[in-house]
Amino acid sequence: MSTLRVALAQINVTVGDLAGNTAKIIDYVARARGIGADLAAFPELAVTGYPPEDLVLRPRFVDDNLERMREVVSATQGIAAVFGFVDRDTGLRNAAAVARDGKLLGVYHKRRLPNYGVFDEHRYFEPGVECPVYEIGGVTVGFNVCEDIWFDGGDDAAARQSRAGARLIVTINGSPYHAGKLREREDMVSRMASRHGVHAAYLNLVGGQDELVFDGASMVFGPDGRIIARGGQFEEELVAADLDVEGARGGARAPLRDRTPREYGEAGEVYAALTLGTRDYARKCGFRDALVALSGGIDSSLVAAIAVDALGPENVSAVFMPSRFSSERSLLDARAVSENLGIGLRTISIEGPFSACLDALAEDFRGTEWGIAEENTQSRIRGNLIMALSNKLGRLVLTTGNKSEMATGYATIYGDMAGGFAVIKDVPKTMVYRLAEHRNSRGAAPVIPRSVLERAPSAELRPDQKDEDSLPPYETLDPILKAYVEDDLDFDQIVGQGFDEDAVRQAVTLVDRSEYKRRQSPPGIKITPRNFGRDRRMPIANRYAACQRT
Repeated sequence: MSTLRVALAQINVTVGDLAGNTAKIIDYVARARGIGADLAAFPELAVTGYPPEDLVLRPRFVDDNLERMREVVSATQGIAAVFGFVDRDTGLRNAAAVARDGKLLGVYHKRRLPNYGVFDEHRYFEPGVECPVYEIGGVTVGFNVCEDIWFDGGDDAAARQSRAGARLIVTINGSPYHAGKLREREDMVSRMASRHGVHAAYLNLVGGQDELVFDGASMVFGPDGRIIARGGQFEEELVAADLDVEGARGGARAPLRDRTPREYGEAGEVYAALTLGTRDYARKCGFRDALVALSGGIDSSLVAAIAVDALGPENVSAVFMPSRFSSERSLLDARAVSENLGIGLRTISIEGPFSACLDALAEDFRGTEWGIAEENTQSRIRGNLIMALSNKLGRLVLTTGNKSEMATGYATIYGDMAGGFAVIKDVPKTMVYRLAEHRNSRGAAPVIPRSVLERAPSAELRPDQKDEDSLPPYETLDPILKAYVEDDLDFDQIVGQGFDEDAVRQAVTLVDRSEYKRRQSPPGIKITPRNFGRDRRMPIANRYAACQRT
């Protein structure tokens, strides 16, 4: 039986590394040719990396990307390939080049330009109009780009291409990860394949880029909507499939190796995304080593574990910075975590600097009660010390604040928010515990002690301090924050779901009041459908109160 062999190259590219990205594409073209593939597919904007943002506004950048595109075309001897690049005609285009035997067969211009959430493609690109099809290995194939297949009207790309005779639709993507996104993609591609009676190949990017993580998980579905092949999540891979399509001319070749991709549970999937995002942010920004302020609490313990899994224990170090309010339990737990992870732990007391600050401020603070100013001074001393170590040692500081804290402003600007990358910035506190339990389940022995998991969360900036002195319990707070931040429900709608009115009022007021802090925090990995930063964009100077009655 003759088949069409398709190879989906889910590769990890770097924004702006035109030479490196091109070399990787050419390498994977050769790999696809080596397994007898008729067609090799590469991600959206693979030449430039995705998303290139304002780099595309530089004419030289676009010129260089076009030159690299031609290099890839020349490397397609004996095989066809489709790959993403930035095209330029009457304007800039998010484009897919279709090449075969060293020649450019044509270019597809992305028609649907997303302009929501993390996307702002209308800022850069003009939409395409045409929906060409090509003959590849005896089969009529349609190519399109990412957002083009999320819509299904009679004039949309897949519909037009199937009407033009396409028996295979190949979509190249740069689709960012968030928890649950894979299931959404699978359902969408399966429906599209069965609706049009075509084979559907969905090829996705892999890797971290600033706040975004791309999880790969490329897939091929048959005309009946059933899956034929699937790539793994969070790893580079050449995903190959033989398609029984009428007209295919594929001859005898070695059978493909069977491979079952790893299945993740929710916590495992999120943990893998955080690990990949941390590794790529550090490496792509030129850092080899990372530094974590290890307090003995759950957040910093989890960040240290992710850092070790991302960068290796030899490239991670920790610092414990006790004050007069730090408990012995915190020191013991910080030591246990560092020993379990195999990383160094240095101790730098902040008591001397703190006393010096109190002395310097004594006249101005005279007659006032101990409060937030004194608490935050401790945190800012810690921030100063860890950034000094970063400067001296050339290590990337990983901050340890979670989404619940970032949402409510339960963090100190220029203090524990100081650093280069916020690993768990988009991870709600209740998810932090699930991730810690997941990490503990992976080895022969847990790396995060039970005492860390079972202690009441505390910033330890005053005697007997607990997070719940300032916030609703996290089991109550996190669902309220999801409703307000991710689902955009208003105050009355959230209360109508059965939440305590005072808790809702406190939570949404804190979220609104803390926008200025979040704007000054480091970037962090997106793992929810709506993160702070690229997704949710609110004015800082803003007098609309979510709790006000109109």
